[in-house]
Amino acid sequence: MANESNNQSAQPGLVARGLASIGAPVLEVHRTVKDIFRVLWLTFYYILHGKKGERRRNEIFAQMNEIGNRSLVFIAVTLGFLGMILIFQAGYQANKITGDLQLLGALFLQLLLREFAPTITAMMIATRVGTGMAAQIGSMVVTEQVDALRMSGAQPIDYLVVPRFIASTVMMVVLTIFAVLVSYIAGALTAYSFFGLNLRTFFDLSMIGWFDINIGLVKAVAYGMAVPVTACQAGLSVVGGSEGVGQATTQAVVNASLAVVILDFIISGLGYVVLAFL
Repeated sequence: MANESNNQSAQPGLVARGLASIGAPVLEVHRTVKDIFRVLWLTFYYILHGKKGERRRNEIFAQMNEIGNRSLVFIAVTLGFLGMILIFQAGYQANKITGDLQLLGALFLQLLLREFAPTITAMMIATRVGTGMAAQIGSMVVTEQVDALRMSGAQPIDYLVVPRFIASTVMMVVLTIFAVLVSYIAGALTAYSFFGLNLRTFFDLSMIGWFDINIGLVKAVAYGMAVPVTACQAGLSVVGGSEGVGQATTQAVVNASLAVVILDFIISGLGYVVLAFL
């Protein structure tokens, strides 16, 4: 009897621990998402009502250089090889099944504009730049520089997030266009070298419409906003010392990547809904 009563009393404890192990991550995700939207809202607010001047312009240009110029080689190598791989695989399969490669270039460009160029570019920026943003701001939190900003009357969102947000939004569009050009040229050279496809045939733009261009640009802008917001939120949420900064950089990449994938699904879905009514 005593053993049965002990087993029964142990059951609620096991259930409570099980529910806690499930509920704690859910609550953490809810808190993070809520905090990300708070940072996004405050960023838009300080873009309109924050302090403006030469200091902000200089910081924006510095961030544009960090996000854009220093990512060109990274983006060129990644998207160049991606273009070669996709064309090689698609061309090989099409050549084996139908033997007709006339639409290979047009379909590849359409895929680049709609999906691959903006999405892969955003993922690359999230890994290269997002981690840097989270680490830099997280270090400022740990060393109490963010508290010093508040004491001096400056708002951390206005001072730290807004320049990165503006620079990232602008440069993501530029890098996406650059990625399309690099990947498309690499794909054209691959098609010519391996399949003997005429370059004039490959550069056929007859299937490309404004929808393809616009949806790619909308995604680039959305990703350009999402990456700095999620990265800066992770940096501002640092707790503890260097270990907390390391966790923030990891969290920044995870959150930014998830944001890119979710936005990709939402924008693509809404885009095709709009296209159906046109």
